[in-house]
Amino acid sequence: MKGTIVNFRRSVHVQSSNHMIVEVEGVEDRKKATTLVGKEVVWKSPAGKEIKGKVASAHGNSGAIRVIFETGMPGQAKCSKVDIK
Repeated sequence: MKGTIVNFRRSVHVQSSNHMIVEVEGVEDRKKATTLVGKEVVWKSPAGKEIKGKVASAHGNSGAIRVIFETGMPGQAKCSKVDIK
């Protein structure tokens, strides 16, 4: 399954560097997004390094998910693709 990183998880004043919001292809509502909780997510950098994460919860009502990665993500990760296993 493929997804696209939309943005960091953030509030008005604080941005979490290892929490990302991901939109998944084919998932259009919160009910389908909750079925993905616990799955593994892998992001590959342009240099070939892999950063792994885990789906924590659904985000909003439009099918986005919140992923917690093991390390902080670079800004270049925004708008890039991830694999959901």
